[in-house]
Amino acid sequence: MLLTLCLFLVSAGAIYLACEYFVNGIEWLGRKLRLGATATGTVLAAFGTALPESAVTFVAVIFGKTPGARDIGVGAAMGGPLVLATIAYAVVGVALWSNRHRLQRSDRLVRVDHQRLARDQSWFLAIFAVKVGLGLVAFALKPLLGVWFLLAYALYVWREMRSDDSAPEDEELEPLKLRPHQAEPAMRWVMAQTVAALAVIAVASRVFVGQLEAIGEAFALPPHLVALVLSPVATELPETLNALIWVRQGKERLALANISGAMMIQATIPSALAIFATPWLFDPPLIVSGVLTAAAIVYLWWLFRRGRVDARRLLPVGLLYGVFAAFVAWHFIG
Repeated sequence: MLLTLCLFLVSAGAIYLACEYFVNGIEWLGRKLRLGATATGTVLAAFGTALPESAVTFVAVIFGKTPGARDIGVGAAMGGPLVLATIAYAVVGVALWSNRHRLQRSDRLVRVDHQRLARDQSWFLAIFAVKVGLGLVAFALKPLLGVWFLLAYALYVWREMRSDDSAPEDEELEPLKLRPHQAEPAMRWVMAQTVAALAVIAVASRVFVGQLEAIGEAFALPPHLVALVLSPVATELPETLNALIWVRQGKERLALANISGAMMIQATIPSALAIFATPWLFDPPLIVSGVLTAAAIVYLWWLFRRGRVDARRLLPVGLLYGVFAAFVAWHFIG
């Protein structure tokens, strides 16, 4: 048990440290590739950090030899968006609120393109509604519809890559950590730092999830409770930590772009893989997960649609994950 706790803490620390290098490298990579400032978060950062979770889903649904193993993949495809729509946004709200004086701000407003984020929420909600709807019915041609989700993500990426928005003047690009004294580091150093940090994140995340599952077993927690409640939080830790780091730097625009982009990936690519390889039929916990995710997204859409979002308004969505955890505990234990 002592070794498990040590590995748990060390892997969590490694993820945070690697995320520091990753967000720094991904900003430089976006600059080198001449991407729009927001596209750096929604496409590059989101794809990089969501890759490990998508790999978990791929292995579970394609190579899983039992229905239980494939159910893990379906659970991951539903749990990821719920964590991002609730806990990740709440973390941004808490970080902005607590760092207000450090950032020398006189208010608690979230400085982002509100209309763009509202549009992203509506995109996600439309795709997610189809995703949940397919989980409620059974028909022979369902696997073919997985292609629709891949096309939806391709369209989203195309739209984001066309954006040419620039970073606000008060968002300074810090020197590349591997070359802190170079004003314009070479592309090879940018790639080396970004890829190395991503590799550490992937390995440390797997270790972190493994230790979390071991802790669940040690405390005799039901396997479904660990798989549906604790594991998604662990797998979405890189996105959450990226957001936390960017907020502490006063770059909530990148933080929320990263979360938004990761949510689009989680709504499409893992879902497509699971629809290809499993019956994609939901049990009560997955249905509740879908309802709570949709509720969180509707609330976030309403907030950003109004504009002038106070950071404290992001906190209530975090409570929805507590509601889900309580339901799962009641369903499998009660």
